[in-house]
Amino acid sequence: MKKIVLLGYMGCGKSTIAQNLSKITNIPFLDLDKCIEERANLSINEIFEKHGEVYFRKLEHEMFVELLQSSENNIIGLGGGTPCYANNHELLKGDDVVSIYLKASIDTLYSRLVHNKSKRPLIANMNEEEMKEFIAKHLFDRSFYYNQAKHKVSVDDKSVEETVQDILEILA
Repeated sequence: MKKIVLLGYMGCGKSTIAQNLSKITNIPFLDLDKCIEERANLSINEIFEKHGEVYFRKLEHEMFVELLQSSENNIIGLGGGTPCYANNHELLKGDDVVSIYLKASIDTLYSRLVHNKSKRPLIANMNEEEMKEFIAKHLFDRSFYYNQAKHKVSVDDKSVEETVQDILEILA
């Protein structure tokens, strides 16, 4: 029961890459946030609004543990903050876990996020400078947790296909 866990900052391509990897490997892809939304019967935003971040992080941790313990092979896409809370970064080191940090530069993340920032509550109302600073600070704060992954794959200047190929080489 291997679990392939993709992690990284919002905009690094976790969902897109996981979906493509899933098609090639025939291993089902589970988006942690979507699993939480289905369980809670609320959107992530609604969970934050109604119950707060602590409640969300507790749900997130419980769901992550549950997915890791399932007997199915899965590709699991984490939320950007998942590794940083509830000692989730320790779960990235499990024997049957292949954890992969999709590493992107500030410029790559900015150029990807600026086009659909309205869908991202954290950055929706920021200008260019604020956004770049926000991303840089977050990456700095989270890098310790992201770097607990067993593997790192740079996504800068790479197509989805090239990144998927890098991951397939890790899995081979």
